[in-house]
Amino acid sequence: MSRHPEVKWAQRVDKVFLTVLLPDAKDAKVKLEPDGTFSFSASAGAENHQYELKLDLFDKVNVEESKINVGVRSIFCIVEKAEPEWWPKLLRGDGKTPHYVKVDWDKWVDEDDDTAAGSGPGDMDLGGMDFSKFGGMGGDDMGGMGDFDDSDEDLDLSKAEDEAAEEQDAIKAGVDTSEEKKEATTST
Repeated sequence: MSRHPEVKWAQRVDKVFLTVLLPDAKDAKVKLEPDGTFSFSASAGAENHQYELKLDLFDKVNVEESKINVGVRSIFCIVEKAEPEWWPKLLRGDGKTPHYVKVDWDKWVDEDDDTAAGSGPGDMDLGGMDFSKFGGMGGDDMGGMGDFDDSDEDLDLSKAEDEAAEEQDAIKAGVDTSEEKKEATTST
């Protein structure tokens, strides 16, 4: 009897991301057909259990433009849709989605947030840029922000926070803080 690996999915208007989570898969075979049939088989684990999967995707796909990467921990597929449109669900039919098929929230983008075919910020290759150097991009002129009053309000707040922390420490140590407060207020 074969088992089913966990599958995560997400979509964009023009593609579907499928990730088959199966660490140390051996003899992985992935087949994608134009009608939207996605088949997978492999063995894994110390006892070489057989894993199989067949998904009837919601609509037709472009097999030539799709990409498959078999990695050590997972099999990652970028399935290009034949027609660039949002699918209401991953699988064809009216049945319930199998328990081993889950949404990949790390890759998910809402339909409203998706832009034209790969030009959204989620799809940008930032090329390893170090954004820590861009911290002070506001410049010297804050453009109508006005002059801020640098008062001691922050210092008063930090004194109150320090006193509250000291009181918490004293309570933990079993010291009655009410007498200490009376002495502190009379001496000031």
